[in-house]
Amino acid sequence: MKKKISIIFIWIFSIVISVLWTFENPEKIEKIKSSFKKNKKPEISKSQNLSKSVIANSYNVSYTRVLDLTNKTAFVSHPKKLPKLKIEELTIYTQNGYLIKNLIPKKLNLPKSFTLQRNGGVKTIISIANKKLALISANKSNCFFASLNDIETSEEIFRTKCLPEEAKNNDFNGLGSSNVHLNNSILLALGTPEKHASKNSKLAQKNDSMFGKILKIKKENLIKKLNNKNQELSIEIFSKGHRVPQGLTILNDKIFNVEHGPKGGDELNLVVEGSNYGWPNVSYGTNYLKDGGGDGSSYQINHEAKKYQEPLFAFVPSVGISSLNNCPKILKDYYKKSCLLALSLYGNNLRKGHSIIIFLLNKENNKVHSIEKISLGNLVLRHFVTDDQNNLYEDENGNIFISADKKGIYKVEFFKFR
Repeated sequence: MKKKISIIFIWIFSIVISVLWTFENPEKIEKIKSSFKKNKKPEISKSQNLSKSVIANSYNVSYTRVLDLTNKTAFVSHPKKLPKLKIEELTIYTQNGYLIKNLIPKKLNLPKSFTLQRNGGVKTIISIANKKLALISANKSNCFFASLNDIETSEEIFRTKCLPEEAKNNDFNGLGSSNVHLNNSILLALGTPEKHASKNSKLAQKNDSMFGKILKIKKENLIKKLNNKNQELSIEIFSKGHRVPQGLTILNDKIFNVEHGPKGGDELNLVVEGSNYGWPNVSYGTNYLKDGGGDGSSYQINHEAKKYQEPLFAFVPSVGISSLNNCPKILKDYYKKSCLLALSLYGNNLRKGHSIIIFLLNKENNKVHSIEKISLGNLVLRHFVTDDQNNLYEDENGNIFISADKKGIYKVEFFKFR
């Protein structure tokens, strides 16, 4: 009997010690989880999922899963020259650091500092001179930062300074996840990795920080850096004052982005070089409530009075906006207007996400005429399937393809136009 009591006591004591250690060492637990997730190989297979249809305002939309994938995507591409999507031709980068080609996952060659802590991971892939560069979140000696790395060699192309906030307030969901090729340059979006207003927010207004910016890198300089690691890489600030710039695209030679606001205030922006978009000094959203780590306070919304750029449109409440691209030809031909297509993640209890969002613009592309939100069930929509330079891939029938978190790749068809 005494032996049984002793065993029970030791068992209870060990549980208490474990709970106390976990509570006092949250970052060590995060590191353990990060290591486990980095080594967890994605599960992937072709899908025989049945189509589901929804009725939009002027046509119907069907969505069909064509590939099962257990991971979140960082970038998904397919050769533009192929008129029909071939599953085996998809190149998929996952946020936990894997490359999937021909349905075979392979771990990427990333530096030891690569981390999945604080919702980190691979955020986007840049293609240049037959090389692939990964924007990643990193942690070294409790310094959390972002870096761009050559996947082939794992060499660091650049890194940011350490985030000033304490680790628990960092959130790499806010790092951003897009890049575009603009003439002889590449534009790369870097957000402020935060859960709520914090020291990280202020970086968006500081010229000595890469965070909260859309960065401009000349291709010539980037290639020189790839060929000579001692070469200094010049990085310009294209625009600043961004919170979480998730999607980035070019329409009629103009740059557009979508980004997360705080509690409310997701934005569509016409991005003009040299402009300031105001975060964290102005926003149509509010700071998160206390249960979200904030104080519930509002921000000033008069951008123009503060000499900041107004968004073309702000979602209040938010939709959890993610990727942005041009509309496929089938929609352009129907609307006969400038047309942008966005995706959304969860949203919230006031406005559900899980949607495709269509923006119709005026001829000058500086005003939104119409917004339509088309819900696709409960899918958390992450990326469009594009080419290497983030131009939308569409098949010969005008179908597009999108990724949904931990679900896979879906074909989206627009039909029965009215």
